Amino acid sequence: MTGRAAVITLLLGSALLVRLKFPGAFPIDPFFVLIGITYALTAIYGFALKYSEKYRWLVDVQLGCDAVIVSAIVYITNGVSSYFSSLYTLPIIAASTIQSRRGGMMVAVLSSLLYSGLVLAQYYGGFLPGVLDYTLLPPLRMALFTVGLNVFGFLAVALLSGYLAESARRADERLAATSSQLADLQAFSQHIIDSLMSGLATTDMDGRVLTFNRAAEAITGITAGEATGRSIVEVLQMPDALAEIFGPREGRPRLPRVEIAFTRTGYGTIELGLSTALLYTPRGETGFLFTFQDVTESRKVEREARVQQRLAAVGEMAAGIAHEIRNPLASMSGSIQILRQELPLTEEQSQLMDIVLRESDRLNETIRSFLSYARPQRLSTSRMDVRQIATDTATLLQNNAELIDGHQIEVNVPSDPVWYVADPHQIRQVVWNLATNGLRAMPNGGRLRLSVSRREQDEKTPGEMTIRVEDQGVGIAPEELDGIFQPFRGAFERGTGLGLAIVHRIVSDYGGEVHVTSARGVGTTVDVTLPLTTPETNDAPAMLN
Repeated sequence: MTGRAAVITLLLGSALLVRLKFPGAFPIDPFFVLIGITYALTAIYGFALKYSEKYRWLVDVQLGCDAVIVSAIVYITNGVSSYFSSLYTLPIIAASTIQSRRGGMMVAVLSSLLYSGLVLAQYYGGFLPGVLDYTLLPPLRMALFTVGLNVFGFLAVALLSGYLAESARRADERLAATSSQLADLQAFSQHIIDSLMSGLATTDMDGRVLTFNRAAEAITGITAGEATGRSIVEVLQMPDALAEIFGPREGRPRLPRVEIAFTRTGYGTIELGLSTALLYTPRGETGFLFTFQDVTESRKVEREARVQQRLAAVGEMAAGIAHEIRNPLASMSGSIQILRQELPLTEEQSQLMDIVLRESDRLNETIRSFLSYARPQRLSTSRMDVRQIATDTATLLQNNAELIDGHQIEVNVPSDPVWYVADPHQIRQVVWNLATNGLRAMPNGGRLRLSVSRREQDEKTPGEMTIRVEDQGVGIAPEELDGIFQPFRGAFERGTGLGLAIVHRIVSDYGGEVHVTSARGVGTTVDVTLPLTTPETNDAPAMLN
């Protein structure tokens, strides 16, 4: 429609110029009438355009009317001598474009018939006198040559434009199919990348981030938009030594597989296992590929496993040695007590005897605690109310020699009983060790809170019981948290350094977990979570009381 309007406007401008410069060159009034009719038809075509997909014959009518309008323009401009016969090619090209080769050939044949009929009418019909100047007609032989040349041109234009239209249409279809396949492939590749459990980042040769997958966002807490364009060294907090891999190929160090510390905002420090590889394309090396995972928990488990393996061998040997030490130690302690009672001793000698006896008792307590850790024995299991254990522990702490005026002990337990099947002595030892540690962590006073809660079992998740001990003490440094359950790592002057190790051993035997959260100067919270479905529950129902 736009092309049609442009051609009509061009013809109208040309007619005006001819009228101004060459008055009487050809009848202007009929020319203007035809142009007006064409403008009107264009408006009608534009209105009917929305129906053309449903009624394809409207397109054929439009193209046929265009051929008739062109014939009328040629007729009033001296027919076979007209300079406007080339306008026939416009509807032919339009038909080939819209209706393919078949439509172009139909309009070309119609145009040929109309043009041939118009010329024959000039020579043998003589209609519309006064409009055409028949004295200017060329010889008949020349007219027939002109008609044949134009008809050949119409058909050639139809074939060529139809071929080009078909080729363009097939090219569009191939391009659309290829684009669809490419889009599907890109979407598939993106889905694969986003489905990876490992973080994946790509960079250019200078280390600027190009892509950042979904797992990378989850691990680092940095969105792809925030990471793109920044240095990968900055994004992943890589050591400066790793920045040497970027830049010229000569002198580039070997691409590393390392573990680095990464500080995530609001989350803390985690360990990243990082692998680096070159990114190759048909152009050669175009960047780097970084894959990384959060290996914090796996490394922690590995460290604990190594500690357990090391302690297992040492513990068995040390337990035997400790057991053998207790017998001569008891003999020595008994002998010293007898000598102290029977021998006349000076005050200084008596003090030395007291020191020997006191240190013997302390050594015996250390050996007893170590044996409890190395070879814990479940004496008997029974059904107990854990609330009572927490309450009894708080009562004992109220009368403890380490309690000062600034200490506050609170007990927070539910109104209903919290039943659990285990060895009561071991559960008491867990609560007592955690509570005394919390009290010692507050040398200047503070609040110690003992809590007990229970989450009932449903169809999918087993129930669990939680014992929580909170203090407002000195806290534990983050780098020390991993080692607090190792034997002889105590931080208090009084104690054997085995309290938390025994807690961890007992809780692990019952299939539970110990979670510690702490901050320097704020305090420490220890959660002991024990599953309600325990071996004792199933194996020893007769022992419940």
